[in-house]
Amino acid sequence: MWPLDPSRKEVLRFAVSCRVLTLVLQAVFNAVIPDHHAEAFSPPRLAPSGSVDQLVEGLLGVLNPLRQFLKLIFSLFLSVLTLGLPFALFQYYAYALFCLPSLAHPIPEPLVQLAVDKGYRTAEGNKPPWCFWDLPLIYSYIQDVYWNVGFLKYYELRQVPNFLLATPMAILVAWATWTYVTTHPWLCLTLGLQRCKSSKTPEKPDPGFLSPQVFVYLIHAAVLLLFGGLCMHVQVLTRFLGSSTPIVYWFPAHLLQDQEPLLRSLETVPWKPPAGDSPPGQKVPRNPIMGLLYNWKTCSSVTRYILGYFLSYWLLGLLLHCNFLPWT
Repeated sequence: MWPLDPSRKEVLRFAVSCRVLTLVLQAVFNAVIPDHHAEAFSPPRLAPSGSVDQLVEGLLGVLNPLRQFLKLIFSLFLSVLTLGLPFALFQYYAYALFCLPSLAHPIPEPLVQLAVDKGYRTAEGNKPPWCFWDLPLIYSYIQDVYWNVGFLKYYELRQVPNFLLATPMAILVAWATWTYVTTHPWLCLTLGLQRCKSSKTPEKPDPGFLSPQVFVYLIHAAVLLLFGGLCMHVQVLTRFLGSSTPIVYWFPAHLLQDQEPLLRSLETVPWKPPAGDSPPGQKVPRNPIMGLLYNWKTCSSVTRYILGYFLSYWLLGLLLHCNFLPWT
């Protein structure tokens, strides 16, 4: 009936069970916690990509041996144009609306009253300061004035709780970076272009997280951590990294496999259905995560920290974020 092997079936069953439990808890929390008025930004929804590659292949399919290079340049140009054109058009629209009064459209009275109540700036009246910049970008002005986003602008004493909220994820990525760099110093020093000093005797690459193929993902995660920690609202660092890089999941799995004796014992012993004469108090299920949870008291401190953090973040995130309460 199931074409998958037992381990894959267990992964699929565990993932589906977690998703169903998440949806049930979300519905329960939404029903228990009273509704309240919350203002939030709706995330943009981009159209699925894929047509650019077909267009490039059709236009450059009959060119000379420079076709690959021209294809790369043309694809890069189309990508930049596709991504940058909407941003440029919106900046021009804002400039025409706020900086060129002759092109501004009349604002309905209800929206004007809403702007007065909220303290918003309307297109009528004096021009805002960003209209006189050499590069008049309303996005930079809004981030600076209304969101307080900028280099080290969030480093204030009253933001200490938000820094504490983002500390576990920052430590995780920093620890992953340090572990990888100290394991492959020459690979990192040469930016992955040369894996070892001597290529006469090629060595077998390390498996898992320490594989040379992980280098590009690690650099990406380190840059995101540096940029987010210095130039963003620090409380969004957790979801920013969690949705942008797989390092935050690969490295905890590496730590569990490397420093948890119980997990290594579960891997070496083949799984058997629970027998009636199993020793009481010791359960060995097929799912390694459930095995660690069942034997929580005997797990190492690293395992308890990792599982405790992810489980508490998942549960508190369901409780708070789905009800538009402060959480990240």
